Amino acid sequence: MRLYLASTSPARLATLRAAGVDPVLLASGVDEDAVAAAAPGPLDGPALVDLLARAKAEAVVGALVNGAPIDGFILGGDSAFELDGELFGKPHEPEIARQRWHAQRGRTGVLHSGHWLIDHRGGKVRGATGAVSSASVSFAANISDAEIDAYVATGEPLKVAGSFTIDSLGAAFIESIQGDPHAVVGLSVSLVRQLMREFDAEWTDLWNIDRPSL
Repeated sequence: MRLYLASTSPARLATLRAAGVDPVLLASGVDEDAVAAAAPGPLDGPALVDLLARAKAEAVVGALVNGAPIDGFILGGDSAFELDGELFGKPHEPEIARQRWHAQRGRTGVLHSGHWLIDHRGGKVRGATGAVSSASVSFAANISDAEIDAYVATGEPLKVAGSFTIDSLGAAFIESIQGDPHAVVGLSVSLVRQLMREFDAEWTDLWNIDRPSL
């Protein structure tokens, strides 16, 4: 059984591969800002990432892979960081990332990650479900301006929600996490396992990476 990941996130891909699943990658091409702007009324963090994760998964329904229809599960994901009730996605620009780091050092925010799973076994949509996983992230208070400048200069924080990672260069600046750590990476494997159970499917059926015997 295959998992089709409607995302180009290196962190999501690495997380799945570490958990034994090498997914088929499908770029959704979703305009996140346009989808959010079209939503009726303001959205809180969980509602926003749920909406965008669903949009990404649904965008690849009907796609062909090597000339054949999708046969397996489609997973869409999205993340947003919340600080003082304000939501932050990818900063894209160095100055924006720098401003965010000055605002969040020594403080705690919440990273929300949405997941939308579509049962597309047999080449057609048989059902769909979704859920959001959140975790509180506390940043060190003694991060220097020089450290922020050096981190921003790497380009890493420009491409991720909240301008930080826990699985790469940003890890050194995070003091603690309360909740599912995989939610901060952008994909909770334990939550996806639970979502699959709703379709009487087992997470272990997705394992397709051989591991050396110990």
